[in-house]
Order: sequence, then structure tokens, then C-alpha cells
Amino acid sequence: MKITVLGTGYLGATHAACMAELGHEVLGVDVDAGKVAALSEGKVPFHEPGLPAVLKRNVDAGRLRFTTSYAEAAEFGDVHFIAVGTPQRKGEFAADLTYVNAVVDSLVPHLTRDTVILGKSTVPVGTTDLLRARARVATTYAVEFAWNPEFLREGHAVADTLEPDRLVLGVEPGGRAEEVAREIYAPILERQTPFFVTDTATAELVKVSANAFLATKISFINAVAEVCEAAGADVVSLADAIGVDTRIGRRFLNAGVGFGGGCLPKDIRAFMARSGELGASHMHGLLREVDSINMGRRTRMVDVARDACGSLLGAKVAVLGCAFKPDSDDVRDSPALNIAGQMQLQGAAVSVYDPEAMDNSRRLFPTLDYATSALEACKGADAVLVLTEWREFRELEPDVVAGVTRGRTLIDGRNCMPREAWETAGWTYRT
Repeated sequence: MKITVLGTGYLGATHAACMAELGHEVLGVDVDAGKVAALSEGKVPFHEPGLPAVLKRNVDAGRLRFTTSYAEAAEFGDVHFIAVGTPQRKGEFAADLTYVNAVVDSLVPHLTRDTVILGKSTVPVGTTDLLRARARVATTYAVEFAWNPEFLREGHAVADTLEPDRLVLGVEPGGRAEEVAREIYAPILERQTPFFVTDTATAELVKVSANAFLATKISFINAVAEVCEAAGADVVSLADAIGVDTRIGRRFLNAGVGFGGGCLPKDIRAFMARSGELGASHMHGLLREVDSINMGRRTRMVDVARDACGSLLGAKVAVLGCAFKPDSDDVRDSPALNIAGQMQLQGAAVSVYDPEAMDNSRRLFPTLDYATSALEACKGADAVLVLTEWREFRELEPDVVAGVTRGRTLIDGRNCMPREAWETAGWTYRT
């Protein structure tokens, strides 16, 4: 099948490459000519394990091309995927649909036949209905909209696309979107992957509900961590114990500095805002508290660092980690960078290091001191903060790090470091 993917950011580039990997002819579309040029050469403009090989293989095979032309896309595609970003509106919690509206407005007037458009972007419930109305005034051709939300985890996006744990499709009655989707995903469905066909409102809500649940789980264990700190209990052991219960599970039950990235924070805020618009006050209130707990963990980590150093004014602090999670260079709403920035504002000299996210970090926080290695970041430090759980940091030797620091305080913001080994080596271990 001939497929276009509208938007070639993290989601779009991954989806385009993986659809080509399934054997389809794919045309990626973006208004950014530089991004189109890089992708056309098989170069991924962000860090995602496994994606460069998939992209290059399919570009070289001729199954995957990129363009800036929506007229070319309209003529080429049998089906079109919307894969643009839905950031948080400036000054508001709600999602900004500017890019979603723009791709529809850019594509639909160029259509030369009836078509199916599948949305993958994370949108507020009710968006599909608005896009249908938008398309009706722009063309006389029949445009069928369906919603097919993505469930990608950064660092695992290729596997999550080619071997997903489920597929969800929201359709309008009497359309052909389900038939089209079954053809596109035939190799995946042959493996008995669960396929949920719903109405469009339900499909729009599935992704944000999943993210809201995961965010709530993280904020819950962080709220429990506060009780553990006050009572002298061990939140990691507690999480291990309750995580054995299959109704709870251990994943996403890790206390620390909380969640960040380009999805969870803005998605729960958009869901909170939309819930308020719909009069669903319980969800609105729940997500407001989840967000508050999460942001509060960042402030608390700054407080821990200040206490460890006596004062942040004039202190030297090492921050290991800039990306919001390992195996990614994504620093959007990164707890690590937020904490580093707060400490610098309070007078600390902050040296940071990350294996992949240094360039993105410099663009966002140019005033921080950027080291070329973990040990360089730790040189002369009064305290060392581990804020992204990269394997490289977990495997650091306490004695080696002690050879370059001024103080011996390790603040483990992810509860990922081998506490006993560091304490045996004479370090003060804090979380």
C-alpha cells in the first residue's frame, strides 16, 4: 500500500520507517526542508536505538522517500497518517492543535480522490469530529477520519511499532478505515496482536488515559516515598513488596525525581484541561494533584542537594544525566535539567554530563557547564546527583569517583545506584 506520514518528528520518522519495513511504499512529509534532506540521506536527527538502521535500509531499498510537497503527498497516498506534535499551549494546560489542523488544511485541498486519514498524534477527545468538519469545507471528495493512537516508548520505539502489545483504531460507522488498517498492519495482526476497534472518541481517550494512569502510578509511589522518609522506611523495598501483587505490578513504581519528556507531562495536562471542559471534575482534580506531586519532587531534590552542601551558594555540584530517561536524547521537560537549572539559580556551579543529550541540553540551558565525561563532571564536586539512570552511571566505581570529587555525597534521584557499594566506599548515600 502507498502510505504518507504527515510530520517527520520523533513519531512520524519512526512510523514512516517502520511502515516501510513492513513492505509498504512510504512518503514522509514535512515543512522542514533540512529535516527532509537529512532523512532522505538516511540520517535520523535524534537518538533512538535501532531506528537509523531501519531508516537507512528502507531509503536505500526505495520503499521510503521524503518530501515537503503536500500536493505530491495527496497524489501519492492511498492512506495518510497524521503524526505531528500536539504541544502544550503557551500559558495554558490544553493541547495546541495548530500542527494537526495545519497538516489537514495543507493536504485536503490537494486531494484527487476519496481518501482515509488515520490520526496517530495524541489529541483531546473530540478532535476527530472537528477535523471531519474542517475537511468538508476544503474538498468535495469523501475524507474518512479514523484515530489510531501510538504507544511508543522512547528508547524502544522501533519494537513498539513493529511488535506492539496492542493496536487501537477508532472508526466512524460504515467506513473502510478498519479494512485499510487491517491491510496496513497485516504482518502484525498475523501474530495475534490484540486489535481494539472502537468509536473515535474512545480511541482518542485510550492514549491519554494510559499516560494518565502511568503518571498517577509514578506520583503515587513518590507520595509514598515522602511518608517513608518521614517514618524511616525504605521505599524501594516497599515498592518491591507491593509490586509482586499482579494487580499493582512493579513497573512505573520507582520513586525518584518523577517523570518528564515530551509526552507524559503535556498529555496529562491536556487531559486535565479537557476533563475540566467536559465537567469531569474528579479526573481534573486527580490529574492536577498528580502533576503537583511530580513537579514537587524536583524542588525536593534541590532541597536535598542544598542540605548536603550546607548551602548551594558557592557549592560545586555534578549532575549526571540530562535526558528525561536513558536511551534517549530528549530533554523536553527533563527533571534533570530543571533541577540543574534551579541549583544554578541558587548560586551553585553546576557541571552536567549525559551520554547522548548534550547538544539538546546546551540549546535549552546554555549557561550550565557541560563536561565531556562523568568523571569530568564530578571533578571538585561537593555532591554528585544521578538524575538519569544511564547504565554508564550505574556502573561507576565509587573509589574512582572519590578520587576526583571534593565531597563524598551521592544523591540518587532515580534510586538506581548500588547503595551498599557506595556506602562501603565511604560515601553518604541520599535519595
